[in-house]
Amino acid sequence: MYQFSGKLKMLAIVLMAVGLLGTGYSFFSAPKTLDDAKEILAKQDAHHGGHEATATHAEEEHVEEAKVEEHVEEVVTEETQADSTATQAEEHVVNVAEQAQDSTNVQANEAEVKEEVAHTEAKEETHAVAEAHGEDHGDAHAEHALHQMQNRPWSAMYVALLFSLGITLLVLAFYGSQIVAQAGWSVVLHRVMEAISSNLHYVSLVMLVFLIATAMHMNHLFTWMGEGVTDPTSPNYDAIVDGKKWYLNTPGWLIRSIIYLAGWNVYYFLIRKWSLAQDNGDLKQHKKNYNATVIFLVFFMITESMASWDWIMSIDPHWFSTLFGWYVLATFLVSALTVIAMVTIYLRSKGVLPLVNDSHIHDLAKFMFGFSVFWTYLWFAQFMLIWYADMPEETTYFLLRFNEYKVPFLAMVVMNFIFPVLLLINSDFKSRPWFVILGGVVILAGHYIDLFVMIMPGTVGGQWGFGIGEISGLLFFTGLFIFATFSAFAKANPVPKGNPYLHESETYHYYNIEHTGEDSNHH
Repeated sequence: MYQFSGKLKMLAIVLMAVGLLGTGYSFFSAPKTLDDAKEILAKQDAHHGGHEATATHAEEEHVEEAKVEEHVEEVVTEETQADSTATQAEEHVVNVAEQAQDSTNVQANEAEVKEEVAHTEAKEETHAVAEAHGEDHGDAHAEHALHQMQNRPWSAMYVALLFSLGITLLVLAFYGSQIVAQAGWSVVLHRVMEAISSNLHYVSLVMLVFLIATAMHMNHLFTWMGEGVTDPTSPNYDAIVDGKKWYLNTPGWLIRSIIYLAGWNVYYFLIRKWSLAQDNGDLKQHKKNYNATVIFLVFFMITESMASWDWIMSIDPHWFSTLFGWYVLATFLVSALTVIAMVTIYLRSKGVLPLVNDSHIHDLAKFMFGFSVFWTYLWFAQFMLIWYADMPEETTYFLLRFNEYKVPFLAMVVMNFIFPVLLLINSDFKSRPWFVILGGVVILAGHYIDLFVMIMPGTVGGQWGFGIGEISGLLFFTGLFIFATFSAFAKANPVPKGNPYLHESETYHYYNIEHTGEDSNHH
């Protein structure tokens, strides 16, 4: 039996504590007022040499001033023409009495003075209007930036939460697929997958609290939840969101979310209970596991797609993609397989998985390789079709990400496709643990960035970064994962003795894998 070491447990607790402190600090340090936001924007302008919005405002003021100067020039031209006309008139009325001429000159001078005063006042008024317009526009920009800055701590935590929840859920789904397929090779990994899936209870509880807080408008990550967006008389009215309100409404969104979480957790509770009971060799438990898993996988395929729409795609309510559910599935699935491989390699190094050999590691790495290609196929299919169609309501999604998030957007393609393909395409490398660990670290980082790019543009816009809030969220959920996984693994026999396919898994050998080290005795 595996013993959850005190050092590893302390590491998990420290990670969670540091993560909570950092997350709390990110919330505390977020700007509270409009003046705070303006001060931050001013610092950003000074650091980057001027924000685009500031440049736009300056350009607008310059245009206004140019219009005023042009107007003044027109007035001067008109006055010059008037003076010329007056001079000609004087030449034609030389014989007119001198008193009448003086009277005419006085009236002309008075008209000229009045005209100059009027145009001076008009110029000053125009400048005042331009300044007021600039201030109003600047306030509107600062207010929008304030909402984005206040969203950032929530978004950072949300990305880490979804990443942890998605990986855990897909480990459970992959475990279920092995049961339904009656796969023999992976039986010695069942307890590893069960242990990782135990994290589902913890992250689901955190997710439920987050969802309730969101429904109570404690954050503003989902613009369709805003006040008046479905009210035609409101200045915040959004016709597109109004057309989707039959689905995008807060009560329905929250109820659906609770159903997703409840269904996934009930299945894990039952499958774990029956799996442990199966260790006594009762094949009835095996049949119960099979039947329950068939139902779960149907439920999972429906709810995973709907959860992707509700929790991620609805952040950008004007945009949608029919591939999105599959794309999110691929992101979490390749990450889940990577985590299974990394935890397996760690536990095997501790000598608690004596039946796991290089062929099992090789097959996990093959799945990592294969689903990295699958993710790339879906990413390219979604991007290529939107780029080729060039429809404004679709291209805005990628336009924002390519302009504001160019570095992470392009980096994730390299990290999620090019690197793992080059590293794991060689069959020999797939059975080398340190190669698998190296590729796994890059894959996990790449798919975290992938999820980051899905969520952040719609919640924080250009006010993004990777700082204390983002790091703290990762630390907390990493610590929670370690605590949940290894606590659960220590509570059960690492070998599922009652499984009828155990012998097949124990003697599993991939034809071109030369087993080394501790595994050579088994083959």
